[in-house]
Amino acid sequence: MALTTTHIQLFPVGLRDQIDRFFVAIGQGMNAYMERRSHMREIIALNAKTDEELAALGITRDGIPRYVFRDIYYI
Repeated sequence: MALTTTHIQLFPVGLRDQIDRFFVAIGQGMNAYMERRSHMREIIALNAKTDEELAALGITRDGIPRYVFRDIYYI
């Protein structure tokens, strides 16, 4: 009598969960980094504008962070 198994496990269950968590953490870290980077670009661009240009946009110089992070924080 021959026995055949159809369920082959390459990694132990605990190890696979650890690998999955590792790559999820890397992905979340990269996502957070890219969001911060894009916000910094917008802050730098707005700081480079004159006060008149900012006023035309309805922004004061001290309101730039509030304007840039309006999609994340309710201030």
